[in-house]
Amino acid sequence: MSGSRVRSVGVISDTHGRLRPEAVVALRGVDAIVHAGDIGTPDVLERLGAIAPVTAVRGNNDRGAWAEKVPSTQVLEIGGVLLYVLHDVTALGLDPRAAGFGVVISGHSHQPRQEERDGVLFFNPGSAGPRRFKLPVAVGRLTVEDGRVRGRILELPNE
Repeated sequence: MSGSRVRSVGVISDTHGRLRPEAVVALRGVDAIVHAGDIGTPDVLERLGAIAPVTAVRGNNDRGAWAEKVPSTQVLEIGGVLLYVLHDVTALGLDPRAAGFGVVISGHSHQPRQEERDGVLFFNPGSAGPRRFKLPVAVGRLTVEDGRVRGRILELPNE
């Protein structure tokens, strides 16, 4: 995928087996979906795959035969930008800028966050699964255009 066409990437994490209808609505229309781990059950990936192609990584709570098939890190190229995906950003064992990555996507903390460090966007959509403490339930969207990436956190209504 290259060129100046605008690409949209849905980013979701920490579903823990629960794919909220609000998350599905928030992700509709994206070109690709990244799940940053703690998927919970394989049907979450199947249901996300009905929206757009899915790139997923295994989280610390993903166990069993299905989870063993999910890698712990992934690299995805969207619109000429390389995205590095892992579950826990504290396990990042490389210099993303030196490796040519424009974005590092992670989950694990359940805290939505995005910040640019040394020209690299670090993006955590927060948790889209069961609510934890007083943290918001959220997903994210990345927009890639002309080799630049913008991130947006979308807080979901919580029952």
